[in-house]
Amino acid sequence: MRVLWDRGCGTVGDVEAQMGIEEPLAYKTILTIMRILEAKGYVRHEKQGRAFVYHPLIDRNGARRSALRHVLNRFFDNSPEALMLNLLQDEAVDGQELARLRTLLEASGRRS
Repeated sequence: MRVLWDRGCGTVGDVEAQMGIEEPLAYKTILTIMRILEAKGYVRHEKQGRAFVYHPLIDRNGARRSALRHVLNRFFDNSPEALMLNLLQDEAVDGQELARLRTLLEASGRRS
């Protein structure tokens, strides 16, 4: 998805070339992933010549929100508090990040 978001669209070959990983995935593996993403409604394709060009149907923020809702519901009993506590306990968060999070939480509380 990152490649499609950055490029706006792309073929399986484009995705393969832009992945930037040490051990590239096989073309068929990427094609399978693209088909799964399409079946789930995250991308669509159009035929251009012999190639399928894939276009994202969901933006980064929408994908992040959807994934976060899934994780929140599935692993944290739909409790944002449990998620935040787990993140703060298990991840190294420096003082500057904590201050930023505190500011965001306070601003969120004022909007409620």
